[in-house]
Amino acid sequence: MINARPTFSEGDFRKSSRSDPDKDCVHVARRDGWVEMRDTKTVFGTPTDHRLAFNAEQFDSLLVKTRK
Repeated sequence: MINARPTFSEGDFRKSSRSDPDKDCVHVARRDGWVEMRDTKTVFGTPTDHRLAFNAEQFDSLLVKTRK
């Protein structure tokens, strides 16, 4: 059973370990079986702060496929 999707706060997001330390990057938040990804160039919480949401299983599968 998948839990209801949580509301992530700005503090929940962490920089991707594969991102360049001095460049714009992707932030990832993971909690309660859910994952959201966002672009750091976008101001958090604004109307243009679009995010990709996955359940944890989908996200883990995405990581496996993109690391090949």
